[in-house]
Amino acid sequence: MYEHTYPSKRFKRTIQFVSKHISKDESLLDLGVKNPLSSLLIQEGYRVKNTNGEDLDQELRAIMEENYTTVTAFEILEHLLNPYGILKNIKASKIVISVPLRLWFAPAYRSKTDIRDRHYHEFEDWQLEWLLEKTGWKIMATEKFTHPVKKIGIRPILRLFTPRYYLIYAERDTK
Repeated sequence: MYEHTYPSKRFKRTIQFVSKHISKDESLLDLGVKNPLSSLLIQEGYRVKNTNGEDLDQELRAIMEENYTTVTAFEILEHLLNPYGILKNIKASKIVISVPLRLWFAPAYRSKTDIRDRHYHEFEDWQLEWLLEKTGWKIMATEKFTHPVKKIGIRPILRLFTPRYYLIYAERDTK
């Protein structure tokens, strides 16, 4: 149903990763407002609640007060000035994260019109792994994948084989 159009290939890959590691019996808190990926997870049978668009750098109430077993953070951490605070304070025992990886041939994404659509971080894999380690998470599985674009040029050619996205499944003892 969602496998043939962008951003569907990325969504399909993410849903396949989630389904390998997270049971549909789990309750998920998805960081960020309701979006096409969270809607697809619901269609797949997951119980998903989204945060309400609050500034997650400053407002941690959603992760502190909600009762959930898993947190998902799909392309949200790169928008935060300080992802350490949110990762440290999550009460769930499982997390699934996806982030865009830093590309050596392209600058960090920055919308000129929407202040909320900017990347403060574009992680290298080791940076995200270290952040998770420092906040008490144990990485259980990872996956990187490319993001080809239908354009002509040097950068589109590089995107054919340079990983753009990084998925991580991690756990920690919450007791």
